[in-house]
Amino acid sequence: MNWTDSIVRVIELNTFTNIWYWIVVIASWSWASNWVLGVPFDVLFRARKGDEGPMRDLEQLLDVHVRRLANYHRSLGPWLIGLLAFLISALAMAGFYYGIELAQGMLLLAAPLCLIGAINLRLALRLDAAPLSGKPLVKRLFLVRLWTQIVAMISLFFTAMYGIYYGLMQLQFF
Repeated sequence: MNWTDSIVRVIELNTFTNIWYWIVVIASWSWASNWVLGVPFDVLFRARKGDEGPMRDLEQLLDVHVRRLANYHRSLGPWLIGLLAFLISALAMAGFYYGIELAQGMLLLAAPLCLIGAINLRLALRLDAAPLSGKPLVKRLFLVRLWTQIVAMISLFFTAMYGIYYGLMQLQFF
């Protein structure tokens, strides 16, 4: 085996049998569950204790991200939703109709992340219309983080089970 074969083996495009795919999946879900509307979890956790300084930091940081997302939604919302729908549909078609493993893996990662993005956008639009502060704000953000973690757990379970199924089908056990 020469060095080009080694490089190709490391960067091959198989998803479910490649360590790099699983690293990307875990890193993506870790990042998604750590940030709620652009606010890191440690800021949210410190604000939950009720201290005035961390609460003020949370509200200021959240205000910036809420206004930014609301402005993006007003100006580019339908276009971005259409583009995402096209990309998700293209991945589904390439993955499950044409049998491209990379597209299947990307779809199993991208579709739930789009759901998390929609949950965060919905919260941003609600907070832009009717801002919250203090304990009710922290409670709402923790609820969104809980839903993010639930979606992440279901997605990781389904992706792992599908990866196992796909691997077994490649070995022709069934």
